[in-house]
Amino acid sequence: MTHKLYAAPLSLYSGKARAYLDWKDVDYEEILSSGEVYKDIIVPKVGRPVIPVLDTDDGRTIQDTTCIIDYFEAAVGGPSVYPDTPKQRLVALLLEAFGDEWLVIPAMHYRWNYNEEWVYGEFGATAAPDASKEEQLAIGRERGANFKGFCPILGINPETIPAIEASYEALLADLDAHFAVHDYLLGSRPSIGDYGLIGPLYAHLYRDPASGEIMKRLAPRVAAWVERMVDVRAPLSGEFLLEDEIPATLIPVLERMMSEQMPFLQTTANMLTAWAATNPDAELPRAVGMAEFTIEGITAQRISPPFSLWMLQRALSYYQSLSNANKLAVDQFLSSIKGSDSFRKFEEGPHLAFENFKLSVV
Repeated sequence: MTHKLYAAPLSLYSGKARAYLDWKDVDYEEILSSGEVYKDIIVPKVGRPVIPVLDTDDGRTIQDTTCIIDYFEAAVGGPSVYPDTPKQRLVALLLEAFGDEWLVIPAMHYRWNYNEEWVYGEFGATAAPDASKEEQLAIGRERGANFKGFCPILGINPETIPAIEASYEALLADLDAHFAVHDYLLGSRPSIGDYGLIGPLYAHLYRDPASGEIMKRLAPRVAAWVERMVDVRAPLSGEFLLEDEIPATLIPVLERMMSEQMPFLQTTANMLTAWAATNPDAELPRAVGMAEFTIEGITAQRISPPFSLWMLQRALSYYQSLSNANKLAVDQFLSSIKGSDSFRKFEEGPHLAFENFKLSVV
């Protein structure tokens, strides 16, 4: 039996999982997540309509890209996407959280404000691959409307859009400078940080046509990195930089994360602490309210998802596990990053676990 990946070309997190499985040289079959597949396979297994979902060759079901990656890192062995050295591993974990949980903002903005009609066709082709183009478009409008409706609660509105675009274009410039020197974030091998970034930067911001034109025009080296990530020519190859080096070209990217995402995550952690104190036995909601965030000097509100904290806790747990000597080296490095105290002094709140397809307070 071959591993089965239930996914779709337009899906942000499907792109992350697929790129990793191809680099890891996993033998898998990708199955389009049509309406029937959701109804007959995904929802009965997982309990909700979500992709990607992977059925392993021994009958296990895994949901969430990070869990899929960690499963194969343990099961397959060989070269790892997790660096062994402390600074590189922490940076890779931080950038996974940044890509997975923060770049969804520009990803959703550009998809629905630049590519709306095209994306409706993509939704229809995924849901009903055998339908006519006209039928697919009608189905896509119905399905896609739900996703477009997420934009306001993600903080995407007329007041924030100029700031979102300015931030994204600055990020593209920083990454373009980095990829002028390095094939991947930390050398000639992709790290877990690369896989965090590839989801939004491929499925929405490269593959959607209008967004893709912007990326190729403003940041051709980022587009070339996307192509390396999704068209894997040499599985299980490459090395991380020697002596735990962090390229100076990544400092602006990390500073952007510290200034934009970390204060929002601290607010979310504080809100989760308050929620847990008054709801000790309740099931964790997908959001614990609306929290302020600031991009390029513009402040607004967006939903505060505990799942983003779970992603950050992976980096925090690693940081807290370091030996004194390694922690000293990491702290010296972090001191070169403006705003890094927001990570080093993060007030974590309740610890979270993702088990049985569900996030919970432990």
